[in-house]
Amino acid sequence: MQNDDKHKAYQQAHAEIKAVLLGEQLAHLKMATINSILKAHLPYYFWVGFYLKRQGKDELSIGAYQGTLGCLHIPFTKGVCGRAARTQSVQIVADTHADPEHIACDASSLSEIVVPVFDYQQHLIAVLDVDSQQLNSFDEIDAHYLQSILNEQFAASPLEYIY
Repeated sequence: MQNDDKHKAYQQAHAEIKAVLLGEQLAHLKMATINSILKAHLPYYFWVGFYLKRQGKDELSIGAYQGTLGCLHIPFTKGVCGRAARTQSVQIVADTHADPEHIACDASSLSEIVVPVFDYQQHLIAVLDVDSQQLNSFDEIDAHYLQSILNEQFAASPLEYIY
């Protein structure tokens, strides 16, 4: 996808997310909606989903997602999602098969971006994982828009969580 097209797709997705989630306070509804809208607007998204930080543990568990079956649990010590949670930083992987930490939940995933999700108190609550069936799908444009969307939806104010 060309950079101009990518910017336009993210801008449209961001506007739709803002409109649909205006006033929404349930975190799981936000996550499901964000997945759906992003996957609809970004054609190179193969799998998109949230891994939720388990309370009191350095482990992530699958939350809302769109795509093939995802890994159920990921410790902070394993995988790109674990690395993003552990370092609390965006991870962009151009070739998942070349990254020794990548966990192959689906072997057709060739590139990946993982973005940490923080609540209004700046505590890690999840990571957003996006996979593509193409190499080098993700870059700083993706990181910028995903961080912006996630900060706006999760870090701006307290939310209600259903466990």
